[in-house]
Amino acid sequence: MADGETAAPPKAGLRELFSYLREHRGVLAIVLVISLVGAGLNLAQPVMVNQVITAVGEGGALTGAVVVLVALVVGAGLVEGVQQYLLGRTAEGVVFGARRRLLARLLRLPIREYDARRTGDLVSRVGSDTTMVRESLTGGLVDALSGALVFVGALVAMALLDLTLLGITLAVIAVAVISVVAVSARVQALTLASQEALGRVAAGVERALSGVRTIRAAGATEREEGALVADAQAAYDLGVRIVRISAVLWPVSGLAVQGAFLAVLGIGGYRVAAGTLSVADLVTFILFLFMMLMPLGTAFNAVITVRSALGALARIHEVLDLPTEDDGESALGRRSTAEKPIEPALPAMVTFDGVSFAYRQGKPVLNEVSFAVPRGSTTAIVGPSGAGKSTLLALIERFYEPDHGTIRLDGIDIRDLPWSELRSGIGYVEQDAPVLAGTIKDNLLLAAPTTGEARCRQVLASVNLLDRIEQHPDGLNAVVGDDGVGLSGGERQRLAIARALIGDAPLLLLDEPTASLDGHNERAMHQAIRSAAVGRTVLIVAHRLATVADADQIIVLDAGHVTATGTHTELLTGSQLYRDLARHQLLVGATGASQ
Repeated sequence: MADGETAAPPKAGLRELFSYLREHRGVLAIVLVISLVGAGLNLAQPVMVNQVITAVGEGGALTGAVVVLVALVVGAGLVEGVQQYLLGRTAEGVVFGARRRLLARLLRLPIREYDARRTGDLVSRVGSDTTMVRESLTGGLVDALSGALVFVGALVAMALLDLTLLGITLAVIAVAVISVVAVSARVQALTLASQEALGRVAAGVERALSGVRTIRAAGATEREEGALVADAQAAYDLGVRIVRISAVLWPVSGLAVQGAFLAVLGIGGYRVAAGTLSVADLVTFILFLFMMLMPLGTAFNAVITVRSALGALARIHEVLDLPTEDDGESALGRRSTAEKPIEPALPAMVTFDGVSFAYRQGKPVLNEVSFAVPRGSTTAIVGPSGAGKSTLLALIERFYEPDHGTIRLDGIDIRDLPWSELRSGIGYVEQDAPVLAGTIKDNLLLAAPTTGEARCRQVLASVNLLDRIEQHPDGLNAVVGDDGVGLSGGERQRLAIARALIGDAPLLLLDEPTASLDGHNERAMHQAIRSAAVGRTVLIVAHRLATVADADQIIVLDAGHVTATGTHTELLTGSQLYRDLARHQLLVGATGASQ
């Protein structure tokens, strides 16, 4: 989409809503049969009332008619209970299906989509938006469809009793129906806007809670609260507008019932007095009238809830319609795994050939980057902040695709490798070293779930973390909170590195692995990396040159360009930028000699 262009609001219709009911066709067929039975039982009740009234007037026996009437009422109640249970279970099944599809899509979106969207807003689609879809089903949609049977049956019975009274009834109801349909069209648009506002609230809360320490330390609590309250106020205002429309619709529904009843009672009473209509037929007609109006009221409710659901459903389908990471793959471009599988025991070689990349059009991060990482070597990438160092690792993982150029792994274009095969051969440690909520063992086994406890301890020891873990009474089963709460920054970093090492991947990508470590643990980590590098290819991004000075080769990156390549000693004499970096970090003296 071009800059400044406004995206069209997402839309969804009844077709999308009914698509969620297809997998429940069997249950809905049973519900339809039960509805037919229930409609028959309900429609038979006014007929029996007519017989009771007639028997009273003629002095006949009442017992049989009363027993049948009671049986009809009880039977109708039992049938309705079963029907409501099946409909409620179906609604829960629909919501589960929607959430399952959403979760599958959310976890597979391209990384660019996460960059462009707020986490809290995505979470709200799984929660509040799917709940609104359920309310549309439990709140009257399927119920209104089953009530249509009673409506039609009552309509036929009323026509047989008195066409004049039926015409009066339909005239009053028609005015109400037209009013409801016309006014409710606004509900869908308002609901979409309301759910978008709630998504902003959820995103704001997620942002504030994840950074609550920073916010409090900066004395920004009141400002953050004000921003969140403003978003909540916008959601409130939209909610009030929806309520205002509903407040108009409900009296219309009530007036239709009252108007139809009073018109039938007045004109019907006059006709009874004139002798053209019996009392029993008038009472029976009124019973059928209420039997017809009850499903009509349910239908009015369904109009509002379905309109609301379609607004929420549009947000759900906005995510479901996004392509996943796998959708970007070309079946013809993929190399068949049987042609040339990657040998796990073979250290990888990475080659960048004329690679350019930009997160935003017109603002390149990498420009014609070319270099080779020999098999079994340790290669460091250094340079000032913003040079594009971390982006190189993200491109190898295929979190993003290069705009130009080719990246090869063992001579194979990584775009020709299936995602699972590519990433199973890479151990990756991000710069922020995320730790997932759960146990230490859960984090370690994320990429290698079958690893034994002995191997876990071995890897933890290699990163100087085993002693710290064993101090906890639960050991490997010790629980850490969101973002690794309970561990220091250095411990989180070391745990992330242990997680990358445990799978024995032939290629290790380490993004600032010692950034959060003190001097003692940095030396221990340096030794761990050197040990892990045996039989592997290691590509490490570093700001602190002391940790990579003994690398087999060092690539100097500046403003997206490779400016020099060589060993530490070679670069001290051959690269002014590297020499400046080393001098600022006190690795060389004023004369340029290595210290």
